[in-house]
Amino acid sequence: MKLLVIGNGGREHALVWKLAQSPRVSKIYCAPGNAGIAQVAECVPISVDDLLGLQAFAKDQAIDLTIVGPELPLSLGIADEFRKAKLRIFGPTRNAARIESSKSFAKELMVRENIPTAASRTFDTIDAAFLWLETCAMPLVVKADGLAQGKGVIICSTKIEAQEAVKGMLSDQRFGEAGTRVVLEEFLEGEELTVMAFADGRTVLPMIPAQDHKRIGEGDTGPNTGGMGAYAPAPLATPELQRRIVEEVLQPAVTGLSRVGSPFYGVLYAGLMIKDGKPYALEFNARFGDPETQVVLPLLQTDLLDILEAVVEHRLDQMQVAWHDQAAVCVVLTSEGYPGSYPTGLPISGLAEQSREPVVVFHAGTMQSEQGVLTNGGRVLGVTALADTIRSAQEQAYIALSPIKFKGSYFRSDIAHRILSDIPQN
Repeated sequence: MKLLVIGNGGREHALVWKLAQSPRVSKIYCAPGNAGIAQVAECVPISVDDLLGLQAFAKDQAIDLTIVGPELPLSLGIADEFRKAKLRIFGPTRNAARIESSKSFAKELMVRENIPTAASRTFDTIDAAFLWLETCAMPLVVKADGLAQGKGVIICSTKIEAQEAVKGMLSDQRFGEAGTRVVLEEFLEGEELTVMAFADGRTVLPMIPAQDHKRIGEGDTGPNTGGMGAYAPAPLATPELQRRIVEEVLQPAVTGLSRVGSPFYGVLYAGLMIKDGKPYALEFNARFGDPETQVVLPLLQTDLLDILEAVVEHRLDQMQVAWHDQAAVCVVLTSEGYPGSYPTGLPISGLAEQSREPVVVFHAGTMQSEQGVLTNGGRVLGVTALADTIRSAQEQAYIALSPIKFKGSYFRSDIAHRILSDIPQN
């Protein structure tokens, strides 16, 4: 089969890497791809928001299945356009993808389907938001309603901080169009968990639970990022908790979307807060998570292509998915200044030494040049290691990371600290 993967980040590198292992795959294209993806697929210079260009390429190359990585093309309706053109595509429709592209839409769905979540209100004017803030207890979470690449969430300890966050979004357009509406949400204290699931409009098939590290600083401090690292499986997710997540969060969301005429076909990502043993939905995404994909897919034993086709053909209920009995840890290297402004075009050294199992270096923001591989993004690389335990996987990831250098590179040295701090050293 000939496949087209859309995107250019670490998630897409992980998808291409996993799909290339399928004996049924003859050729993989990636648009636009990056320097790492180019090692296993043919990269084509088509941007993720060029829906007509992507559709024309899929037709010209007789692509058998297109897999959408990032949220932007989904929010623009790429799945709708491909299906109209009789092209097979893995990803939800524009209406179904609103579960990610509009936090207010997601909140309304959660309330309607009795999905446990934090109490919230949505505002599009500063005066109304400020008036409601006077009635709120602190801390409080201020969220940009639209797509903000994982950065549009601000936890505010005081009313002044909350007012500044609201003003930054509604008046100063800190997140552009994504912040023209804001969601003010009750702060839930607990432990975060990510559960992604394949869904075909009816059936929900959960993946191994993972934990992401969103904050830029050690000990989960500083502003939110797109993700500084992840590990899987997350011991927090006991079999009983996983059952509750499917029954109380994932299945109601899929059923609810179908009920309003927007059946969800693709990967549904649930960002959860576990409080007193109960799952609360913080957010939904309409695609594979990043960097969670970089730790979940390496643990997948079943042919990924078989699962994707089962979703597209609405026969997910016939699938049996197997997982490796191992653990994975991913540490993200970022450019200096991220999640704010950052330089690009910096040479990266030390990559050649890390091209062997059980370590995989997923490229997130890189480009190929005559001088070698250069940085081309805020998150540059994701170093993922597999081992029998989380501690061993963490150790292997940091060993593999140590020779990789570029000017101003930064990484957190405590990925997986949440679980490992509870495990005594041998």
